[in-house]
Amino acid sequence: MPQSADPTLRTPVRSRFRQLRTNRTLLIMCLPAIAFFLIFAYLPMPGLYLAFIKYNYTDGIFRSPFVHWDNFRFLVITGDLWRLTANTVLYNLAFILLGNVLQIFVAILLNEVRKKWFKKLTQTLMFLPYFISFVLIGLIAYNILSYDYGLLNVILKSVGADPVKTYSNPHIWPFIIVLTYLWQSTGYGSIVYFAAIMGLDSEIVEAAEIDGANAFQRIRYIVLPWLKPTFIILLLFSLGGVLRGNFGLIYNLVGANNTALYATTDIIETYVFRSLMNNFNFSLGSAVSLYQSVFGFLVVITANWLVKKFSPDNSLF
Repeated sequence: MPQSADPTLRTPVRSRFRQLRTNRTLLIMCLPAIAFFLIFAYLPMPGLYLAFIKYNYTDGIFRSPFVHWDNFRFLVITGDLWRLTANTVLYNLAFILLGNVLQIFVAILLNEVRKKWFKKLTQTLMFLPYFISFVLIGLIAYNILSYDYGLLNVILKSVGADPVKTYSNPHIWPFIIVLTYLWQSTGYGSIVYFAAIMGLDSEIVEAAEIDGANAFQRIRYIVLPWLKPTFIILLLFSLGGVLRGNFGLIYNLVGANNTALYATTDIIETYVFRSLMNNFNFSLGSAVSLYQSVFGFLVVITANWLVKKFSPDNSLF
């Protein structure tokens, strides 16, 4: 007589199928995102093998000589790795920290505005820069900063001052790049914080007003603590890309081949772009990309560990 399956094993399986059937609509909605990551994130992973070979077109990927860690060693010996890492990390830290602070500030200001027409007008004007392409931003910057025909130097010449060689001065570009990024992204990025403030219970704010709390006290003791979880989650998500520079912005502002500005504007993405387009060095570009991914992974794990240690409720996992 055949033995029946163990009920303790059958029950979890039935429970899982029941959950899948119950949540099938949500699972179907997740399929496009799952397919996207499978196609563009997981399927290309075998390409990491390029980082450990000296690729050439004649032999192809699997016949090119295996060079172990030589591509990484070359980056370290030349000193490029440290410069690229420092520039990329510093730019992203400025984007993340200053960006989030300004976005919170803008969201709070918009929340304090009482006239709806003024609030809508302000939101529209602040969102517009986000939809301007990087190409157009670079063109505007060039027409302002160009040595021969730029608006800045035209004004300086008209008042008898010496023109400024902006595109050969590496020290001023970090400020230009960061300010341009903040100008473009602050309005759009404040949407998340503004939506979070909208979820705040109005009765709490009204009770604070009745108790005599002024606007500054309401913001400090009610609004900012309410925004803390949102800030931490966005911060953790952003740290995952701390070694992924804003290629579109920097490339259109200064290009990828302006050697005079490499000291302060050369990031990992522009280096990889040059390796692929100018030198056709796919192996070196892959080595840099692998280093980039591992570094970002370690940063997220470390940041999440710190958050879990000091604020367990706000950690990602």
